Amino acid sequence: MTVQSARDERLAVAGCGAIGCGLAATASRTRPVVLWARSARSADRARARVEAVCERAGEGADPSRVAVATDIDALADATVVVEAVIEVLETKRAVLGALTGVAAADALLATTTSSLPLGALAAATGAPERFAALHVFNPVPKMELVELAFPPEATEATRERARGLCEALGKVAIEVPDVPGFVVNRLLFPYLFGAVELLEATGLEPDAIDACMTLGAGHPMGPLALLDLVGLDVAIAIGEALDLDVPGRVRALVAEGALGRKSGRGFYDHAPSGNPSATFSGA
Repeated sequence: MTVQSARDERLAVAGCGAIGCGLAATASRTRPVVLWARSARSADRARARVEAVCERAGEGADPSRVAVATDIDALADATVVVEAVIEVLETKRAVLGALTGVAAADALLATTTSSLPLGALAAATGAPERFAALHVFNPVPKMELVELAFPPEATEATRERARGLCEALGKVAIEVPDVPGFVVNRLLFPYLFGAVELLEATGLEPDAIDACMTLGAGHPMGPLALLDLVGLDVAIAIGEALDLDVPGRVRALVAEGALGRKSGRGFYDHAPSGNPSATFSGA
């Protein structure tokens, strides 16, 4: 499939968290999108989130192009179906199996996983030859990279369609090996958890550590602010998938319901707008 025909792909996204809504908002710049939510309550939150993401994204992002549905059959007309639910293997496998049951026989099937074994996810679809990992990054409208990975069974046509879709969405696709964490998370999370361990060992406040890395290393965001953006529950799931020692401070915050920006508190307290305040959460 050529890049030009990739622009005609009909996209559906299953999952209405930050990544799912961000992907839908990004795609709305160029095409209609169907976004699937599990419940009416989740659908209402998804509509509000998509509107907010589109407003921040600008550049033609149009929430009116995103149809939020709670009936999974609404995804049946899509030519590309992307699973974007929580980073838990059995949850993703169950959703992928359900998607295969409603998707067209030639639909490209994809996951946004950042750390789970691709073979197990591909097997859940029963169609590994048309399966891909499209690991987009949060915030999706702003982050250019997509890590592309494929099971061995994926056909060349599947690979071409995935690359073409990424280009049509304005992303830079880099094909990476199917190893835990791909490239970015495999390198990133030891660094992020190292920052937490340094905080625990020294008593430094998060804003001091983050300022050192933004001002001294030129990083656009410090490691602790980045963990809050990723979501501390997601960070635990990724850390466990990579067989890393998850710092106790991260687990303690999650146990308190402090998941980062999405819950209003993590290593920082977060204003309703989603911007971190300078106040350490004290957890």
